[in-house]
Formats: sequence, structure tokens, C-alpha cells
Amino acid sequence: MSIMKRTMRPLFSVLLLIAVAATLAVRISLRYSSIELKNDYSFTGKAQKPVLNETLLKYAAIDIGEPQLRKGVEELLEGNFRGHNRHRSFLSSGKYRIDIRPRTARGIPVQLRSPEFYRVWQSFRRHLQDWLRIRRVYKDDVMEDLVKTVNGKMGLEKRYESCAVVGNSGILLESVYGELIDSHEAVIRLNNAKTGGFEHRVGSKTTISFVNSNILHLCARREGCFCHPYGVNVALVMYICQPVHFLDYMVCNSSHKAPLVVTDPRFDMLCAKIVKYYSSKRFVEETGKPLQEWAPAHDGANFHYSSGFQAVMLALGVCEKVSIFGFGKSASAKHHYHTNQRAELKLHDYDSEYDFYRDLVERPQVIPFISDKFKCPPISIYQ
Repeated sequence: MSIMKRTMRPLFSVLLLIAVAATLAVRISLRYSSIELKNDYSFTGKAQKPVLNETLLKYAAIDIGEPQLRKGVEELLEGNFRGHNRHRSFLSSGKYRIDIRPRTARGIPVQLRSPEFYRVWQSFRRHLQDWLRIRRVYKDDVMEDLVKTVNGKMGLEKRYESCAVVGNSGILLESVYGELIDSHEAVIRLNNAKTGGFEHRVGSKTTISFVNSNILHLCARREGCFCHPYGVNVALVMYICQPVHFLDYMVCNSSHKAPLVVTDPRFDMLCAKIVKYYSSKRFVEETGKPLQEWAPAHDGANFHYSSGFQAVMLALGVCEKVSIFGFGKSASAKHHYHTNQRAELKLHDYDSEYDFYRDLVERPQVIPFISDKFKCPPISIYQ
């Protein structure tokens, strides 16, 4: 009996080892087969498009300010500036002033403007009509066209190898990125932000000055359209905030030595839809309120993306590699590094834009409305 026990124990141990090894082999096999199945799309070079919330997509695609915008454009084309008082003074000053104030036989005053005004007026109407016509034509590959519509107009037929988009957040005062920013082939700055005295933090190089048309309006009020703080040879790219600002474009474009490019309105509309999607998504998730309450909470038709957001979107289309600086906030930082402003503009939803930037880095495939044909370049965010 003792001999049998000794022979059984080694046999039992061998059988136990075989069973354990077989179990591990099966588990490992199942594990790796699931990984291969999960990552199967990587062999085709395409990531599977996630299923997005259809309700949010439909809601974000609706521009509640569109009827008001079209009405305003129609008034401008008819010469009605009653709703644009700031530009009435612009049109009646300097070389565009009213030269004579005669009266008819019945005593009704007649305003005669200078020949220079009529030249600008005709050009203004033509640009405004073209802008409105382009808005009406849907185009899903507008991101791919940015090289042609922006770089092409600046004499460059390809993408920049690397771009730095420099935001204006006060967090830049807590870092020293100047040399790193200037090492990029192209540097995009926002809304005439000051660089003098901040070069070691924000750099000194500027390739594209990106502004909104409100900034250009302030420039056009000065003789010679003083809107080139980075030098007269720096290209200026602008998106239209108000259609009446095409008057400022006409004045500035005639005296600006470097290219002055107006963004494609369909690109503007794409940016608006993406920001509205992220903002409404955050609103519903954080508040638990119905989607219909988003508009009253975010200033309705006046809600808009920030200039920084569209500058980043622009860089995605015109650059092979994008680095982002000065986007973010902290309790101790000012809103802008170059001003004393601390409060954020309620017109924008910065937190939702930060959600977008995170998705750009971590999972660009979840970003809505961008064509599947567009390949997002590598993104780096420095804070």
C-alpha cells in the first residue's frame, strides 16, 4: 500500500499541473483573441466612428440666429443701416463723409456722399452677396479646403509642417514657452494680443494674425487701418461676426500690404455647430435640465465660439502638426495675459471648448460634424 501511495502522488501532481497549464492556455488564448477582435479596425487604418447622440446632433445643427442674420443682411443690401448705428458714424466721417446737404423744392434734405463712398458701397454689396450665397451651399469637406482657401491666398500651396496656436490666457504668465513657440514653422496669434515685454513667455514670431471682425472694426476707425501690430507683412485671417463688418474689410483690404483673408462662412458654421454640440451636451449632463433650456442659459442667438476655438480649427486644416499654448484657466490667473481683465465673456462656453480640446488629443473620432475624409493632425497642448 505504501508503494502505491508513493506512485500515485507524483502521477496526481503531474495531472494537476497539466490541468492548470491547460486552463491558463485557454485563458490566454481567449484574452488575445478578444484583443485582436477589438482592434480589428486598426488593420484597415480607420477607427470606428462612435454612435453620437442624434438628439444633440440635430439640436446643434440648428442655428437659431439664422433668421435674424438673413434679415440683417437684406437690410444692409438695401442700404438700411438703422440697426447698425456704430457704422453710421463710420460712413459719415473722413473721406466717406456727406459732402453736401441740399434740400429739394419741398424742403426735404438730400444726402449726397463722396464718390469714394459709392466705390466702397458697391464692393461691400458684392462681397456681402457672395458671402450669403456661399453660406447656402452645404459642403461637408470644408476642412480639407482650408489649405486652398487660406494658405493658397497667402501664396502657400501646402500645409505648414508645424504650427503653434497661441491663446491669450493668463496661464501663460506661469510658464516660459517663448523659444518653443517660435521654433514652429508657423505661429498663429489671436486678436492683436501684445507680445512686447512677454517674448520669453509667448514668443515673438507671428505668421498669421487671427482676429474676429469686431477687432478689425476698431482698426478701420483709424487712418490707414492700423491692424498690424506684428508688422505690415503678417497675413491677417478674419471671421465675420457681423455682416456689416464687410465695410471695415473693404477699407482695410485696400491699404493692407499683406493678405487679408475672410474665412469661408461654411467653416464658420461648422465651428458653431461643434461648439453648440459640446455646450449643450455639457449642459444636459451637468444640470439634468431639458435640452430646450440650453438657449436661455447661454444667451440664445448671441451664443458664439471664441476666437481661440476657431483658430485651433483653422490650424487643424492648414498644419501637419499643431501645438496649443495659452488655452485654459486657473483661479490665480487673469483672463488675458496682456490685460487686467479677469472675468470671462458670458458669450462663450469655455468649459465646453476645453472638452473639445481634450477630445482632439485623446479621441478625435468622437468629434461631430467633421467629414470622415478629414484626417486630424497630431495635437499637443501646453499649459
